[in-house]
Amino acid sequence: MATDFDIGFYFLIILYPVVGLLAIEIICRGAKIPSWIKLMAQAFMCLGLGLVYLTIHAAHWLTGGVLVALAIALFYQAKLSKLNPEKAMY
Repeated sequence: MATDFDIGFYFLIILYPVVGLLAIEIICRGAKIPSWIKLMAQAFMCLGLGLVYLTIHAAHWLTGGVLVALAIALFYQAKLSKLNPEKAMY
């Protein structure tokens, strides 16, 4: 099945979440933001990109599904981190 997108487009589809996660991590560490807020920001970014990837014309459903699953895991980790900050791994 052929698409109108080139390999560069698919590379960007993978690169955007990685850059987003790293940018949030660097900003939060530099500003000494609590880990649960960092995790929530990363979760919302993953959820947003995941929903976009699930709905765009090229239908990157696998990447979108993985990002939504990662967002759920990040929301869970944020909840654990907020409830007991001493045991937070992040």
